[in-house]
Formats: sequence, structure tokens, C-alpha cells
Amino acid sequence: MSVLLTENAAQQIQKQLTKRENSLGLRLGVKKSGCSGYAYVLDYVDALDETDQVFEPLGVKIVVKNDELPFLKGIEIDYRKEGLNAAFKFNNPNVKGTCGCGESFAV
Repeated sequence: MSVLLTENAAQQIQKQLTKRENSLGLRLGVKKSGCSGYAYVLDYVDALDETDQVFEPLGVKIVVKNDELPFLKGIEIDYRKEGLNAAFKFNNPNVKGTCGCGESFAV
């Protein structure tokens, strides 16, 4: 199982982590949401627990709960600026479909 980051994503995550004291990395997860089933969740990690798997692509710690690994296997996280908008984008090879608005996905 791997989590991949583009150079842009790694730089943005590192930039955000330096603004927070005591953050170990970024948690990547999924939650039930939307019309297709799941949505991505990003949060700061201040402490690890025994159900966490840690990946360090490009020197940035990405933490995933063991039970969410099947949804995220092989995912690539990118960070893009488009006009005035900037956001993380997810390229997930496990996705079988997305909703019309792009907010949720199915596996």
C-alpha cells in the first residue's frame, strides 16, 4: 500500500504543518458522504495510535487508519491552483464512480 504526493502537495502540506506546533503530519481518511458514498477527509495528526499506518512520501508524514487503507490504496494527492482557487486533488485508482458535483466517490 502506498500514498503518493506530488511535489506541489508535499510543499503545501509542509507549509501548513510548520504553522502548527506539535503536528506530526496529515491524516488522510474517508467518511460516508454525498450521493456516491464517500468523501475524502484531511486533518492534522498530533498523536498516533495503534490503528494508524504512516507513509512518508517526499519526507511528509501521511497517516491513514488501517480500516481505511482499502479505499486509499495507491492514491496520489496533488495540490493545484486554478485562478483564485487552490485545493488538494485526489487521483484514486480504486474509485469506480463519482457524483455529478465531484464531492463524493464510490469504490
